[in-house]
Amino acid sequence: MKQKDIAVVLAVAFVSALLAFLLSSRIFVTPENRQQKVEVVDVINPEFEQPSAAYFNDQSINPARASQLGGTTNQTPFNSSSQ
Repeated sequence: MKQKDIAVVLAVAFVSALLAFLLSSRIFVTPENRQQKVEVVDVINPEFEQPSAAYFNDQSINPARASQLGGTTNQTPFNSSSQ
């Protein structure tokens, strides 16, 4: 290809890309299609109601607390004399 041919190919490609962009914006994206309805979200209130005392109370068991079975631990469980 000569340098003149490359310039013509680039010019034709540029004009066709510009024409395709302009036509597609007119055909596919009309002003009616640009409008979109959205739901309105209610305002979040930062104040909370106290939960029911039947389910949440101060005297309930805390499952995240470490618990220990029995009061003493056997340091040598396999060497005991009570076998």
